[in-house]
Amino acid sequence: MHAMIPSKIQLLASVILMSFQASCCLRNNQAEFMNPPDSILIDRKPAVAGQFYPAEAKKLELMVAGYLKKINIPSDAVTTQAIITPHAGFVFSGQVAAAAFRQIDPNKAYKTVFLIGCSHRSSFAGGSVYTEGNFITPLGKVEVDLELSRRLAKDNPFLSFNPAYHNEEHCLEVQLPFLQQTLLKPFRIVPILLGTRDKLICKRIAETLKPYFREENLFIISSDFSHYPSYSDANKVDKVLADAIQSNDPSGFILAEESCLTKSIPNLATGCCSWPAILTLLYMTENDTSIVYKQIMYRNSGDSDYGDHEKVVGYHAISIKRMPKDTGFSLSKEEQQMLLSIARNTIKEYLNSEKILKIDTSSLLPGLKQLAGAFVTLRKNGSLRGCIGRFEFDKPLFHIVQEMSVAASVSDYRFSPLEPEELESTELEISVLTPLKKIRSISEIQLGRDGIYIKKGNLSGTFLPSVATDTKWSLEEFLGHCSRDKAGIGWDGWKDRDTEIFIYQAFSFGGRQIFIRKA
Repeated sequence: MHAMIPSKIQLLASVILMSFQASCCLRNNQAEFMNPPDSILIDRKPAVAGQFYPAEAKKLELMVAGYLKKINIPSDAVTTQAIITPHAGFVFSGQVAAAAFRQIDPNKAYKTVFLIGCSHRSSFAGGSVYTEGNFITPLGKVEVDLELSRRLAKDNPFLSFNPAYHNEEHCLEVQLPFLQQTLLKPFRIVPILLGTRDKLICKRIAETLKPYFREENLFIISSDFSHYPSYSDANKVDKVLADAIQSNDPSGFILAEESCLTKSIPNLATGCCSWPAILTLLYMTENDTSIVYKQIMYRNSGDSDYGDHEKVVGYHAISIKRMPKDTGFSLSKEEQQMLLSIARNTIKEYLNSEKILKIDTSSLLPGLKQLAGAFVTLRKNGSLRGCIGRFEFDKPLFHIVQEMSVAASVSDYRFSPLEPEELESTELEISVLTPLKKIRSISEIQLGRDGIYIKKGNLSGTFLPSVATDTKWSLEEFLGHCSRDKAGIGWDGWKDRDTEIFIYQAFSFGGRQIFIRKA
């Protein structure tokens, strides 16, 4: 990469900047630069045009459009909150990057797009937010949200601004042509370059950014994966890292990144070159059960016409979606089947030995490791045979389902314990729950969508959303039966002043699918 020759205007602006820099103060070993007036803003020019991607606008437009054309826009693109996308030369990683950007709804008007990556040239404390001007690409100007960028740099002790860190760095720049070709409505960016490898600082930066992790904004995390192992080793290492990311567990991701470097894999320099950027994202999303990570595409440089299989770099496209509010949770068909199988085998093991089946967590799909509440319902010949659940979001979903499966089969006081020979003819349904929401008016309850939880003192009872659908009850009947038959406080007990009513939604699956046989 070559340095650009500064123009006279740039030289003049640099002199002016020096006067601002002279009054800077040191904060956490970083130089906190005062922002120049808007009248002398200096736009950040392309540093790697002609190297990582074509410098000619038409060629660049055709290249990016060609990559995007090969990927369909998914029906759930509207829920995309963030993506993880590579930053290598387009001939190596362009198709994977296109797969990531295709997860974004092109018609959505995002208020701000946060670009987060790690510096490849400098190591420095914290991060640097670009506040000096806009970004330029061969396709035109990309506007920086200067007001927000400056506020972040001013208010967070681990974020400041130093133009030297940004001027020749490629990891944020290479995302811009894809953004320009993807989003059809105007947008502004907040470019954040991390120079730290300190996990605690990543967490502090995440705490600052988390209030902006909302549906109106988009986060783009720029990162390649394994560097320089063989083709076959890269496939293995990159899968481990992707699985760890999809678990939405910062600690698990750190462990995966560190452990892959202890396995003496030839030529492996890193499992994930911008792991601090990904870690920052994970700190923002951990414990948020509405967030689902999904691996979209994987390739490495050995898959391109320009790479070999001896030393490669890995590329993942990963989407981060916020599930719709009416369910708050979703599992893939494969995850559903795995969870149903765990429930079936757990019941079978307990009925035969009174022991809880041990699960190899390393083989579990990511959705099963998320914190969630759940109910397990057993039916035999269409009639209820047991139903128990819990609302607390303090254990992984697979663990809750194991506990509730055993409880529903042997501990529901309304039924005798399930006999081993009944197992084959018993259906099972799993309902993954959203957090409880206290309501002030019963008009907030939507039959068929909402479950209800009625609580008065130490007495409580609940009906899953499906109960209203199955019984065809009116709203008052739904409340009355739950109040009298489940909570034990009388038909009109739900009307009492000291009675609390909560609603929740459930993502339910199973029924006759319970006994899916192992292959």
